[in-house]
Amino acid sequence: MILANTIVNPIEKRINTYYYTMAQEKIKSMDDLDTVGITGSFGKTSTKFIVDTILKEKYRVLKTPESYNTPMGISKVINSKLTNDYEIFIAEMGARYIGDIKEIAKLVHPKIGVITSIGPAHLETFKNIENIMKTKYELIEELPSDGIAIFNYDNKYLRKLADKTFKEKILYGLENQEKLDIYATDIEVSELGSSFILKDKSGEEIKCTTKLLGKHNIYNILAGASVAKALGLTFEEIRRGIAKIEPIPHRLNIINPGTGVIVIDDTFNSNPVGVKAALEVLNQFKEGRKIIITPGMVELGDKEEESNREFGVRMSTVCDYVILVGKNRTKPIYKGLKESGYNENNIIVVQNLDEATKEFQKIVRPKDVVLFENDLPDNYEE
Repeated sequence: MILANTIVNPIEKRINTYYYTMAQEKIKSMDDLDTVGITGSFGKTSTKFIVDTILKEKYRVLKTPESYNTPMGISKVINSKLTNDYEIFIAEMGARYIGDIKEIAKLVHPKIGVITSIGPAHLETFKNIENIMKTKYELIEELPSDGIAIFNYDNKYLRKLADKTFKEKILYGLENQEKLDIYATDIEVSELGSSFILKDKSGEEIKCTTKLLGKHNIYNILAGASVAKALGLTFEEIRRGIAKIEPIPHRLNIINPGTGVIVIDDTFNSNPVGVKAALEVLNQFKEGRKIIITPGMVELGDKEEESNREFGVRMSTVCDYVILVGKNRTKPIYKGLKESGYNENNIIVVQNLDEATKEFQKIVRPKDVVLFENDLPDNYEE
């Protein structure tokens, strides 16, 4: 096996380099194409879908599908799907190591770069927040001199990066509005979606509505509005685009199977900001009991235990029943629940999803709301 890998790896690397270079040259040759690069510790996939929907009010747009966010995945999209029919290409940029974003940026040559967030994601490979900041900022460093950098200015780490950036930039958020270029006020969030007033620093404003759940999605929409403004869309075009945004699968997606029980599917890759947002959405429902099924958060390095303990503390204020999947990994969550005085009779610990489903079926009744938080594959075992 070692011998086979020794022979195959150089061949595979040459093939990958061939397709990467082909895609890179193709992008370079498309003079009328503008590329938008999107990265962040969380929110980048949702933001990509949002940007795509809004920009389609004016442009012909191609985005990387699903979670295609690696050099090879993006190269495949460019080589097979990108044609001169498109005016905008949106590339989601993922990273697990320093240099990953730079490699993708050199592939797609973005004119606009968006950083949605910086937080404790993939700490097992990045080791610390400083390395994450350095890696995400590679996108801004690779923008051309006339490029536009877009930052979530409410994120304390991004605020530092934005303040040291001398390229043209657009700052969005909800706080410190006097410093922002794009922001939202009068936010109303319910179990059906959200409404808000979209404003810019020139004083222009318009009321927007969206089907997306949760305050955190307002940030993602503001990122989309910032890209749209940079590319010349009017506020009316942006409003129409926001109204057309559909919930993204596995990201706070409501499923009503017709049984009287409402299911919230938030099974795509939890993080501390995401679980807080999910619990806030769950808390919006006023009827029925609230049940959460989760294995907790992973890939948070040495912050994982404390983050999951805090997760337990938060869910103690919202959830009537807690089903924890995985007896060892969920111990910090159990600890947080117990510290908060939560009724231990309402905590159910199981080994896998099959057991979770059986326990859930024993307690659920009409009008209950069930949150599936983080990925729960059928073969989940510790």
